[in-house]
Amino acid sequence: MDIRIGCGYDVHALADGLRLVLCGVEVPHTKGCVAHSDGDVAIHAICDAILGALALGDIGKLFPDSDAKYKGIDSTILLKDVVEIAHSKGFKVSNIDCTIAMQRPKLRPYIDTMRERLAGVVGIAVDRVSVKATTTEHLGFEGREEGVSTNAVVLLIAE
Repeated sequence: MDIRIGCGYDVHALADGLRLVLCGVEVPHTKGCVAHSDGDVAIHAICDAILGALALGDIGKLFPDSDAKYKGIDSTILLKDVVEIAHSKGFKVSNIDCTIAMQRPKLRPYIDTMRERLAGVVGIAVDRVSVKATTTEHLGFEGREEGVSTNAVVLLIAE
């Protein structure tokens, strides 16, 4: 059996008055991610994990922020495209595990919706998608509420 593991990491600064979108779900907050796209740091890390498992680089290579067609784009569209690339290479996503690090807001009320959203976009069962949230106990840029980071791991299996 041919399997591939990929890991992804992404960071975005936070700024007042912007939308906060995580795992394709808008989360009410006073701050949102500064980005060329919708700034979904979690989906960006998941895309990088899939692309890494395929040894295809990162989303910046595939969807450059210098290209106006990606301005404000819904990151679920990028994830769908990356999943299609995996399929074209003979792989499907077996499972996703990601951890979002930010001080506030508390993400627990949104985790189940995030898992369902990711599962639907990727085309896998919700029990194959893990989304976790953590604070950094007020340490670092996440703890100072200057930004948010996400780590993601995916397992791809040959179709």
